[in-house]
Amino acid sequence: MMMKRILIAGAVLALAWISTAEVRADGWGTVKGQVVWAGDKLPEKVKAKVDKDQTHCLSKGDIYTDEFVVDPKTKGVRWVLVWLVDAETPSKELPIAPALKDVPKAPLVIDQPCCKFEPRVSAIREGQDVVVKNSAPIPHNIFWQGGPLGPDQNILIPAASEAPAEKIKSRLLPVKYVCSIHGWMKGYVGVFKHPYFAVTDESGNFTIKDAPAGKYKLWLWQDEKGWVVQNGAGPANRGIVVNIKDKETTDLGKIKFEPSK
Repeated sequence: MMMKRILIAGAVLALAWISTAEVRADGWGTVKGQVVWAGDKLPEKVKAKVDKDQTHCLSKGDIYTDEFVVDPKTKGVRWVLVWLVDAETPSKELPIAPALKDVPKAPLVIDQPCCKFEPRVSAIREGQDVVVKNSAPIPHNIFWQGGPLGPDQNILIPAASEAPAEKIKSRLLPVKYVCSIHGWMKGYVGVFKHPYFAVTDESGNFTIKDAPAGKYKLWLWQDEKGWVVQNGAGPANRGIVVNIKDKETTDLGKIKFEPSK
């Protein structure tokens, strides 16, 4: 009986060690890069059909649909969502640096100051709060289109007020939200179980800090194009292989954003 107990205890310890080993990292590094437009001609800006509340909505100038937002000087593509996944099994849990273990307490704030969502694309950890503001002098709403995982909310937000959103579960692709009062308004939020994600800035740059050392893949998504780097059918051909080294910065350089044909 004693021997049986020892064997069971040993098995439990072994399983615990294996579980820990699956999410262990050999240090932590940084990943950076720049997503750049690869076409010869920059995309033309398309004016949105602003057919409601024109006095306010157009008070700061024309509103554009922003399918592609490209910096003319650097050709950097803004609003591209990037994140790390395991190189072999994308759904596998990633190691998380001790400094990043806790889900941020500060909420993501989405505003609607002048008939556009700001930010247009963002990302959060699962469990992080989301607050939707309306700092405009007119009513707006936010209609979450979360599908089976939710949220499925259509919240009216009066002028100069705000409303919390439901907790949003992690998933493969970002959650879309729109203002059904002003049909040109839309945005997206990616939700992850880990902190290794970013959204490209005005020049197409991104940085992911305290990433686990080892072999991973960087996935890139943009709302009009979809997967930015897709070298063949299926997830196995998606993204860029990244070899992250402890206490070093892995610079992926310029990542080409090929216009859809």
